Amino acid sequence: MRALLGFFATGPDRPVTADAAAVDAAYRRYRIRVMLAITLGYGLIYTCRLALGVVKKPLIDAGVFSPAELGHIGSALFYTYAIGKLTNGFLADHANIRRALAITFLLTALCNLTMGFVTSVWMAVLVWGLNGWFQSFGAPGGVVAMTAWFSNRERGRAYGVWSTAHSIGEGLTFLVVGSLVGWLGWQAGFFGPGLIGIATAAGVWFLLQDRPQTLGLPPVNDWKGDHYGEKPKADPRSVLAQQLHILKLPAIWVLCLASATTYVTRYAINSWGVLYLQEARGYSLAMAGTLLMVSTVAGIVGAISFGLLSDKLFQSRRPPANLLFGVLELIGMLLIFFGPNSVPLLLLGMVLFGAGMTGLVTSLGGLFAVDIAPKRVAGAAMGVIGIFSYVGAALQEHVSGMLIDRGMTMVDGVRHYDFGPVIWFWIAASVVSMVLAATLWRTRLRD
Repeated sequence: MRALLGFFATGPDRPVTADAAAVDAAYRRYRIRVMLAITLGYGLIYTCRLALGVVKKPLIDAGVFSPAELGHIGSALFYTYAIGKLTNGFLADHANIRRALAITFLLTALCNLTMGFVTSVWMAVLVWGLNGWFQSFGAPGGVVAMTAWFSNRERGRAYGVWSTAHSIGEGLTFLVVGSLVGWLGWQAGFFGPGLIGIATAAGVWFLLQDRPQTLGLPPVNDWKGDHYGEKPKADPRSVLAQQLHILKLPAIWVLCLASATTYVTRYAINSWGVLYLQEARGYSLAMAGTLLMVSTVAGIVGAISFGLLSDKLFQSRRPPANLLFGVLELIGMLLIFFGPNSVPLLLLGMVLFGAGMTGLVTSLGGLFAVDIAPKRVAGAAMGVIGIFSYVGAALQEHVSGMLIDRGMTMVDGVRHYDFGPVIWFWIAASVVSMVLAATLWRTRLRD
């Protein structure tokens, strides 16, 4: 066990021996590689998390699982992800991110390959739950790498770029994995992401690096001359003491609840959006996947825009941007669920929802917490927010699956769905999230 922990632990700091030119060259080279690894790597590995949402209708139609059973399976991932994001968030602050991310990505890929052979509900719950645990290192690991290699005043923009990973993964899932399922059946919906995950783990191992200090480089804030918002003296407390201090910040707890309700709506669309578009709107699997892919492309713009707007227009204040993006997301939902069954209007709704939701996930799901927590414990801040976020997502799976199951009837051998109750549940969650986020209007960057 000691050897295993030692393998995953971050390396010791090395003295800076290179001259300024060599340090500059190393930082420029490694920062590009790090951003590619945490953004594209996390985006690609996302397909291993969302595969179940694409195969729900084929599984229901084949009689393999019912909507309620799929709710149990889907929630297993979110519960283990929630717990894992908290524990792994704390561990990420101590970890060699290159090794930890590459190996957990490989393990989540193996879980997807295994799911292609599983037809037992409780075996699926076990395997998909393990998948959630391995997936849970991705976000805190990425944020720890980002804060180690990008300075304070770059944080919003870097976080915005990294947050496009969510949309990249969602788009690939809805388009590529959806196409595989349409051509080859539901098992391909797990085999495809599994193979993608193996390739991603290899790429992350090649591109990513441990902290700059372990390579004999100065801390990034020293290199950039960027000590904005930092205390004049280093915090004398241990890393663990700083991590525990996060739990005393009232704003963190409000963010936990705001993020949890945001994730209800986020994963409602990710998990059940394809089924809704097929059954309520009458679109094919390919068309439903394309519409949702439009939402994810808009999400890329939303994530980058949130970082730029909040950094530049609002002087690194997140609450005004939260309100703006929350309104966009809510208008998009109203168009998707209550607008005419018109492709142009649905596309507009998807664009507004995708941009607004991804902006909120960028902020409430991590950036705001990283702003108000000490930089050295960014992983712990992500972990605390993460456990609430994914408990919200897990409860959503249970409630949504139950409401959809209750609204499903068979008429002459054809399934009919009443999505009304579940839609109002999703919209209510968005409104609650906006209200909670607005209570943090005066909260500012601390250190």
